[in-house]
Amino acid sequence: MSAIWSIGELARETGVKPTTIRWYEQEGWLPPPARTAGGHRAYGVAHLRRLGFIRHARELGFGSEAIRALLDLADHPEADCGAVHAIALAQIREIDARLRRLEALRGELQRMAASCAGGVAGDCRIIETLADFAHGHCEDPTHGKP
Repeated sequence: MSAIWSIGELARETGVKPTTIRWYEQEGWLPPPARTAGGHRAYGVAHLRRLGFIRHARELGFGSEAIRALLDLADHPEADCGAVHAIALAQIREIDARLRRLEALRGELQRMAASCAGGVAGDCRIIETLADFAHGHCEDPTHGKP
């Protein structure tokens, strides 16, 4: 006998909100569940596993397009693993780029904090720097650039 979960039970089991589960169904990431005689969704082990896969991919920072591709590849075990590898490498590059941006932000915040000598907010170097939306006070030339 296979396990059957309601949407609320599946949500508690996986830590994914019911509204998100419904969205995954609408997007085709989860197959439509069976329905009870009363019309309620009835999820099985395959839904639990697939939802776990999606959640894990989200936790690793994969975007929707990558997750869709990974799900498609997971559905075709005979497919070449090279595509999965390429998706993973692209995610590593994205993480590296985010880390560089975060390091630049951290450095800029450290410079701003170091320039603060206390006193009143009207004379605060941090407030002055934040108000400069053109980033003229920023020392990192990459800060403020997309």
